[in-house]
Amino acid sequence: MKRTFWQDGRRLAVGLLGLFIAVAFVVAGCGSSGGPGGGTAPGGQTGTAEAPSGEGDGSGSGGEGAGEPALLKRLKEQGYVTVGLANEKPYAYQEADGTLTGEAIEVARAVFSELGVPEIRGQIVEFSSLIPGLKAKRFDVVTAGMFITPKRAEEVVFADPEYRIGEALAVAKGNPKNLRSYEDIAADPSLKVAVMSGAVEIDYLKAAGVREEQIVQVQDQPQAVKALETGRVDAITMTGPSLQAMLESAGSDKIERVEDFKQPVVDGKEVYGYGAAAFRKEDADLAKRYSEKLHELEQSGKLLELLRPFGFTEAELPNGMTADAVLKEAAK
Repeated sequence: MKRTFWQDGRRLAVGLLGLFIAVAFVVAGCGSSGGPGGGTAPGGQTGTAEAPSGEGDGSGSGGEGAGEPALLKRLKEQGYVTVGLANEKPYAYQEADGTLTGEAIEVARAVFSELGVPEIRGQIVEFSSLIPGLKAKRFDVVTAGMFITPKRAEEVVFADPEYRIGEALAVAKGNPKNLRSYEDIAADPSLKVAVMSGAVEIDYLKAAGVREEQIVQVQDQPQAVKALETGRVDAITMTGPSLQAMLESAGSDKIERVEDFKQPVVDGKEVYGYGAAAFRKEDADLAKRYSEKLHELEQSGKLLELLRPFGFTEAELPNGMTADAVLKEAAK
């Protein structure tokens, strides 16, 4: 009797052990899916676990809902952001002692500080090399007072604008050719006008009828001043604050600003430029964060404080304008 009971008990124990092992295999099988190294990810996608998009080189959004932009994360870790600028007053330029300043630099410094990046380092290039340099990752962002235009928006993502301004014209002292508009230049094929290479004014001049051969492209402001002083060109054109800063810096008694200059008209509308920071397409999420902080600066009055030292007034504030709105207006 004892022997039979023991044998039955052993059979029961073995059976229970087998059942336990079977259950353990089932549980382990369910848990392997989505485990380290493989399985099914949320949303039904399969594959090995990877770092968020852009983590390797510091760019890219990392996907919607991924939290902090990958580029911003890298900038915060290294403690600085590298910006591209064209050494153009009053937007972004380098002082004799190496200090970076200008409207766009000071705005970027304030915004990035709010984002947790305490230092700005600059890379000075020709204006026409800013977007190519950004795309080639020579720098993280362009802070050069660059106008938002549909053509440029095909290659970069703009943050919302930090100012709104019009164009200006400088001529020889006394305005001997009586130039007060781009149309006046177009009316005389013998006249020439100096423009910074890659600047939006080239398109404005062409829209007013100025011929290609009348436009002399220069690398920077000093070259523009020299071209006008030596008679190589009859006029210089650029944005109002930029032209004013250039004239004050040059201190030349041979040239002057045209006070009653008529703003260019393109497609039936007076042209005003909106300047903004530019980011790579894959860093659109950081451009959005940048814009949010910029609007906070404007609402607090801090933006105007940053702009005033560089010749800007309340009339040049963007008044909450967005990059999308600027591009939509330009497309009309």
